[in-house]
Amino acid sequence: MPRPYRRTALLSAGLTLALSLPAAAQPKIDDWDAVLKRAEGQTVYWNAWGGDSRTNRYIDWVAGQMQERFDVEVEHVKLEDASSAVSRVLAEKQAGNDADGSIDAIWINGENFAAMREHDLLFGPFAESLPHFALTNPADNPEVVTDFTLPVEGHESPWGRAQITFYYDSQAAGFGTRQTPPGTMHELLDWARETPGRFTYPRIPDFTGSTFLKQALIELTDQDEALYQPVSESDFDAVTAPLWDYLDKLHPHLWRKGESFPASGPRLRTLMSDGELDLAFSFYPTDAAVAVKEYQLPPSVRSYVLDGGTLGNVHFVAIPYNSPHKAGAMALANFLLSPAAQAKKQSLDYWGDRTVLDVSRLSEAQRALFETQNDNPALPPADAFDNTLAEPHPSWMTALQDAWLERYGAQ
Repeated sequence: MPRPYRRTALLSAGLTLALSLPAAAQPKIDDWDAVLKRAEGQTVYWNAWGGDSRTNRYIDWVAGQMQERFDVEVEHVKLEDASSAVSRVLAEKQAGNDADGSIDAIWINGENFAAMREHDLLFGPFAESLPHFALTNPADNPEVVTDFTLPVEGHESPWGRAQITFYYDSQAAGFGTRQTPPGTMHELLDWARETPGRFTYPRIPDFTGSTFLKQALIELTDQDEALYQPVSESDFDAVTAPLWDYLDKLHPHLWRKGESFPASGPRLRTLMSDGELDLAFSFYPTDAAVAVKEYQLPPSVRSYVLDGGTLGNVHFVAIPYNSPHKAGAMALANFLLSPAAQAKKQSLDYWGDRTVLDVSRLSEAQRALFETQNDNPALPPADAFDNTLAEPHPSWMTALQDAWLERYGAQ
C-alpha cells in the first residue's frame, strides 16, 4: 500500500543526481525563472501514446501554447506503447549516452514507471519544484505522489486521472428487458450469455484490456490483498485461478466468440459506433460523452461504474535522466498542471480527461473554468467515482499479460 512521501529522501536523491549529471544538462530546479530562461528555444521530444485523436488534438493545443508562451517547441512522438520509450532510454544508458538522449518527456505510469525507477532512468526529484504542483494538494490527495502503490518521490509529475467507466446503448436490444446494466462481473457474464457477441475487451497487452483483467481479478479473487504486494510474494496460480475460470466461461459469448479482440479502447468505441457492440468501457470517464457530443455514438448511450467501484489511477509525465532539454521538459510539465491547461484537458470540447488539481484550492475565476457540462446524458453520474479502487502493484500487470498471452494469445 502507499508509503508516506519522504522529503528527506527526495532532497538526498536530488543532491546525488545534481552531482552525477553534466552541468550543461542540469537546470537549477530551485530557480524557476532560470528554468524558463534556459528552456527558451529548446525542442522537447515528448513521447506519448498517439492512439486516440482526442488525446492528439489536446497535445497539439499544448504544443501551440508552449511555443507561444515559453518559446519551447514540443514535438509529439506518437507511441503505440510507452514501453518502447522505456526500452530506448535503457538502450541509451547501456551505450553510455548519459547526456544527449533522444527523449525529453514521457507520458507514463504503472509498470513502465517502475521499470524506469528500477534502472535509474529518470531525472529527479523535480515535481515538487514545479510552481503549479502545489495545486494538486498532495497532502490530501496521496494518489498524485503514488503510482501503482509505489511512491513517486518527485520523479514524475501528475497529469490526469483515469478510471474504468462502462457505457452502453440504453435503446439496444440487449437492454430492452433490463432496467439496469450489469453491475458486477458475474452479472456481466450472465448478460453476455443472454446477448452473445455484444461485448468484448481489447487484446492484451493493450493497457485498457489489461486493466479489465485487473478489475475482474480484484472482484473475483478472495486474495485481493496479495495484489498490493509484488507478485513474487504470492502464489500467482492460486490468486488468479478464478480469473481464468471466468474468462474461459466469458470468451465464447464475446464479439467474434472471443476468437479475436479489438486492438484498443478507441477501437471498442468504434465498434459501438458501428453497432457491433451494445456495451463497452473506457479508461476515460467522459469518453462516451465526448463521442455523443461529436455524433460518434447515439444520444441513447449512458455511462456508469460497477457496483463495487472500478479501478482508477493517475497518469504522469516523467523526464529521462539523459534528456538534453530538461528545462523545456520541466516547463512543459508545469504548464500541464496549470488551471488553464487542466481545464482545457477536462473539457468535452478537447479530451475530457479529469483534472489532478484540487479545484477547491483554486480562485473563483479558476474554478469557473472547470464547470461541468451537465447537459450531456452520457456523462457518468455525479457520484460515480466515490468508490475508486486502487491499482495493484505494477508487477501484477506484467504477470497477468504474460499469463493471458500464454492462454489465449494464439486466438
